[in-house]
Amino acid sequence: MRKPAREGRGVAFFGGSFDPPHRGHLAVARAAQVALELDSVLFAPVGVQPLKPSGSTATFAHRLAMTRLAIQDQPNLSISLIDAPAAGRTHYFTIDALLSLRGQMSPSSTLYCLVGADSFRNLRFWHRGADVPFVAPLIVAARPGQPLEDMTADLPSGLSLDLDCGETSTGGVQLRSFMIRNKSGAQAPFFLLPGLHIDISATEIRQHMQSAPTEERRTQDLVPAAVWNYITTHGLYQ
Repeated sequence: MRKPAREGRGVAFFGGSFDPPHRGHLAVARAAQVALELDSVLFAPVGVQPLKPSGSTATFAHRLAMTRLAIQDQPNLSISLIDAPAAGRTHYFTIDALLSLRGQMSPSSTLYCLVGADSFRNLRFWHRGADVPFVAPLIVAARPGQPLEDMTADLPSGLSLDLDCGETSTGGVQLRSFMIRNKSGAQAPFFLLPGLHIDISATEIRQHMQSAPTEERRTQDLVPAAVWNYITTHGLYQ
C-alpha cells in the first residue's frame, strides 16, 4: 500500500495535555510530517483530558503558552484552539474536534489523527473511539519493537487491522501502511511510525521537577530550552 495521493492539503491533528510539551512530542510530529509529507501538524492542547479525571497539573493557559514556545521555530507545526476551554463546555472529545476540523477544510484536503503509542492503547476507551479512524486516518507512533499483534488487541471492539502492510521510507523516516476495517465493511488507511526511539514521558518530567536538583537538570534536556525557561520562571511542577 502506498501513501495516499492528495490534491489538497494534508493536516494532522495532534491533541493532548502537553503538560509539559517535550522533545518527544516534537519528534513524533516531525516524523509524521516527513513520512506523510504533511502540510501541517496541529498541536491542540486540550482543556480537560477526558481520561484524566484529576485534570492536568498546569493550567490550560500555561500549557498553551509552553506549546507555543515548543513549536515556535518549527516549520509546518502550528497551534489549534479547537479543544480550548469555552464557556459552558464540559466535554472534550477527539471525535468532536476532528469533525469540526474536517468541516473547516476543503473536500480535497485530508485530515489525519496523530497519536502516540500510549494514547493508542486507550483508543477503546475514547468516546466513539471506533469511529475515529474513519473520520481521520490514524498515524500511530509505535514504540520500537512493539509487536503488531499488541496493537491489534488494543483496537476498539468491532475493528480489525489487515496485517499485510506496505512500507516506505521518506527522509529517513520509516512508515508502514495498513487498512483498518469495521463490522460494516468500511475501511480506512492506518499508518504506523515504527522506528522512533523516544523514551520521554511528561509524567516523569513532572516527577523529576519535584525531585533533587540533579533530576531537574536531567529534565532540562527533555524539553525545548524555551519551555524549560518558562517552567522555571513560573515555578511549574515544583
